[in-house]
Amino acid sequence: MIVEVFKTNVEEVELSERIIQQLSAQFPESLINFDIDDCDKILRVEAAEVSPEKIIQILNSNGYSCEILL
Repeated sequence: MIVEVFKTNVEEVELSERIIQQLSAQFPESLINFDIDDCDKILRVEAAEVSPEKIIQILNSNGYSCEILL
């Protein structure tokens, strides 16, 4: 399994749940969650295959910032 961690600006639970639904549709075998209490508003994606570019694109198209957390 690959784990990618992203820094976002998603601050509301309802919004994070909507984004998780969108990401789950694109990556159905993934485990996806947000930690919006963290200062970096963490998005964590665990899957056999992860496309960071696609994840960033999905969040950006929804008006949110997203970058790989190093």
